[in-house]
Amino acid sequence: NLPSCDSLQSMFLRLAPPQVFFQLKQKFGLPEQGIYTMPVTLWLMGWQALNGTSTAEAVQQVVLGEPRQLLGAHKRLVEGTVSSNTGVYSVVRTALPRAVFEQAFDQVFQQTLPMSPETGLERRVYLLDGSTLSLTHTPKLVKAFPPARNRHGTSHWPILRVVVAHSLANGAAVLPQWGPMHGSKPVSEQSLAAALLERLPAQSILIHDRNFGVFSHTWGAHRRGHDVIVRMTKARAQRVYGGTLPKRNTDRSLIWTPSRDDRRKHRQIPADAAVPGRLIVQHVRRYRQTIVLYLFTTLDLPVEKIVELYGLRWHIETDLRSIKQVLAMEQLRCKSPEMIAKELIAGILAYNLVRAVQTAAGAWRGVSCRLLSFAQVLAVTRAWLPRLLNAASPEEFRELLQRMLRAAAQCKLPKRKRRRRYPREVWGRPRVFLRRKAAPTKGGRSRGKK
Repeated sequence: NLPSCDSLQSMFLRLAPPQVFFQLKQKFGLPEQGIYTMPVTLWLMGWQALNGTSTAEAVQQVVLGEPRQLLGAHKRLVEGTVSSNTGVYSVVRTALPRAVFEQAFDQVFQQTLPMSPETGLERRVYLLDGSTLSLTHTPKLVKAFPPARNRHGTSHWPILRVVVAHSLANGAAVLPQWGPMHGSKPVSEQSLAAALLERLPAQSILIHDRNFGVFSHTWGAHRRGHDVIVRMTKARAQRVYGGTLPKRNTDRSLIWTPSRDDRRKHRQIPADAAVPGRLIVQHVRRYRQTIVLYLFTTLDLPVEKIVELYGLRWHIETDLRSIKQVLAMEQLRCKSPEMIAKELIAGILAYNLVRAVQTAAGAWRGVSCRLLSFAQVLAVTRAWLPRLLNAASPEEFRELLQRMLRAAAQCKLPKRKRRRRYPREVWGRPRVFLRRKAAPTKGGRSRGKK
């Protein structure tokens, strides 16, 4: 027997609520004319990210009269004469302010927060990490996000640096922060993480690796009321410990103060800045290797619990793989910085939708949602979500929801007895054609060497 799903039904109905779109329209003074209204445009961009489809395929959804819940009684819809051209849809989504996408994202994220199960603690735990995304080669994007350069020359693809924060419980993502990775004004992952801290719920617990194990980031999290579990480098742990290298099984209370380099690089740090906490040193045996962990934490938990929580940091790697490979967001397709921001927000919104389904299915089955396959739950969501939105009655919606959650709960990950190994190998690439040296001229021929 399946349990009651009243809360799940309410959650799905709130994923595209008409009142939210009405509030955004009133706030930003947006006109509601034509077929591609703000709710329809936002939904189509999320639908594109969810299914990895083009604008032409998104327009065909409107031609077919989908989604019925958001489309009004426009004359062309009634007559069945909606154009298949993508021009109007492209103009409308370009004209929508970026703030509209951010507000819609925050609304959905706040509604899905109660669906997140706890991890044995009374506070929410978030994993922080950084990554990169490649962009389409256009003059605007090359200027905003310059490609990488080395002694061999300049790369072709613009590179975007992004910092994300995901819930440890179910993988739900906070709105990420991004900026250029190369060029004359690159942004560091630490500066992006500082902006990301403002979006986290109050009194959260942050877990991150050595790249964020610096005083400025730890002090910023402590100043905002968050606790941290951060891995430190060997040299930094030695300095914080007082100049000597801490030994195995160390668990010492200390006060982390900024170094001279910290004050020089971060002028905003006050003179009396300090973070009280503990330095923990543990030797962990994993996959026939011994790993030395230098952990700094502001939590008053047993050492075994601290090490266990840090060991769960690996979930952020699989979460990023789900975004970049499963949702195919490793290379964004829009051609301007403003549209890149909207495409990225819509993509993370679609990712959170799948995580919401995964969380609901795990709660339904009584198992951790982390034990379900994201790729398989994505396939279930793609197949069932259009039917859910077009349900004719609450009874039909409830029946479809039960069937969808039953299908998602069956997407369990296999229990592997040994660690999977991925050899660092690539297929050979025969060089049949010459490399392009310059952009083609008006005549169609390249100005490079033959």
